[in-house]
Order: sequence, then structure tokens, then C-alpha cells
Amino acid sequence: METLKTISGYFATIGVAFTVGFLFMGFSRILTARVQNRVGPPIYQNLLDIIKLWSKESAINHGLMQHLGPAFAVTASVTTLLFIPVLRIGNWFQNFSFEGDLIFLLYIMVFGQLGMALGAGQTGNPNSAIGVSRGLSQVVGYEIPFVLALTALMVYHETTSLHEIMAAQDSIGAWNIFVNPFAFVAAIIAFLGMTHYTPFDVPFAPAELASGPPSEFGGKYLGMMMTSGSIFAFAKLTLFVNLFLGGASNLLELLAKTLALYLIPVIIGIVTPRYRTEQAIVFFWKWPTAFGILSILWVVWMR
Repeated sequence: METLKTISGYFATIGVAFTVGFLFMGFSRILTARVQNRVGPPIYQNLLDIIKLWSKESAINHGLMQHLGPAFAVTASVTTLLFIPVLRIGNWFQNFSFEGDLIFLLYIMVFGQLGMALGAGQTGNPNSAIGVSRGLSQVVGYEIPFVLALTALMVYHETTSLHEIMAAQDSIGAWNIFVNPFAFVAAIIAFLGMTHYTPFDVPFAPAELASGPPSEFGGKYLGMMMTSGSIFAFAKLTLFVNLFLGGASNLLELLAKTLALYLIPVIIGIVTPRYRTEQAIVFFWKWPTAFGILSILWVVWMR
């Protein structure tokens, strides 16, 4: 019975992640439309789009890797999610978290993007190739401050366990956003690059690259990428809540905290123009990296 309950918890986690992810994306489209004096689509429009895409067939075949690329993206997003505890307490939504899971997450979070790069690269579309090149370059940019911020937290708490870092934040004053604000600033700026909202949407750049890496993907392939994006968005938001906002004791608290974090890249994306690739990389290697170094120095000084 306990095993069945644990397995059902995994499926419930994926269901919650997919639902919250596409609702957040739908909300961002409505918010953007309101700022632009438009009505915008209904909040559930992304779900309708995914259902429509999954029901379509695609006759385009560029080889095996074209099929595996979207599958890698979905696999990486689900795997990342299942190694992140969703709630602080209870038996459900604890998932596969273990000692050292933060190190594992640093690696697995990049896996989906590499899979998409391999799949898009085999299509032969120049827009896809340029988008992949831009995307991987940007990954190199924002991974550095993100790793520095996580290193500061791991050194301060003397653990690589996400669960233990959550447990250490047992009160609002103990939240890492207040304990080490430099790490939070470095990580949240890196998060802007992870979400690919403006000004860091250089891999997709619809006006230049016809959506970049997914240019040759339609039907079920595009549906898989949208599914992966919804799940991955929730996974990254939950990870940041666990790292800096003390985690959540229930789903309503988690929804409020993740929405607050999600609004940061959405609002910034509405009011800023897109960077060029080299501008984005220099930006990440400049300001957030400086805050990441300061976060480590802050930990050393506090100790």
C-alpha cells in the first residue's frame, strides 16, 4: 500500500506541474496582452494548443534524432521535477530527493537543452542551427552565476541536500533570500535566462529566427516541447522556492510563491527589448557573476 501511495505521488507531482505550468504561461499571455491594450487568449489556451498538437500527425522526417530530441526534453523535465521535493512536509510530493541531489540537478537540468539541440541540428534548418548556437551560448552565460549562488548556499548550510537546505529555513528570518541576498540576486538573474523571456529570448527570436530551434518541429513534436516547457517551468520555480523562500507546506502556499517568482521574468520581459547574443553573455558574466562571487565572500565573512 505504501509503495502504491508513493507511485501515485509521483504521477500527482507530474500532473500538478503540467497544470500549474500551462496556467502560468496562459496568465503571462493575458498579462502581456493587457499591457499592450489587447484582450488576449483565455488562460487555458495553452492546454487547447497542446491537445490540438498532440492530435496531429507529422509527415516530416529528418532522421532518428529529430524524434529523440523532443523525447529527451520531456525526459529531462520530468526527471528534474521528480528529484525536487515539492512540499516540506507529508509523504506525498517528496519524490526522489537524496543527499547530493543539488549536484545531480545541476547536470540533469542541462540535458533537455542538449537533446533539443541535437534534434534541431539534424533538421538542417538554418534557423534551428542559429537558435541552437545562441541557446547553448546563453547557457554558458547564466550557468556560471547560478552555480556560484548554489555553491554559496551549499557552503553555508554544509550540505548538498535540497531537503536539508529547506529544513534549515524554518522561519521567515532564516530564508536564504534574507540570509544571503547576494546569492538570491545572482540566481534570480540567471533564472531570467533560463525562462527565455525578453531580454534573453535570443535562442527563439520570432522576428529573426522563426522561433529558432523548434522551427522544423510541428504536431506531436511541438506538443512534446510545449509539455516539457510547462513541466520544466514548474520544476525550476519550485527549486527556487525551496532554495530561497523556505519551501512550501501546502499547494496553495507553493502556488503563491511560485507565481510571485514567475512574475519577475514576465514583467521584465514585457518592458525590455531583446539583447543580442553577445550582449546577453557579457551581461551574465558581468553583473550576476559579480553577485555570485559576493555571495561566496558573504558566506566566508559570516563564518
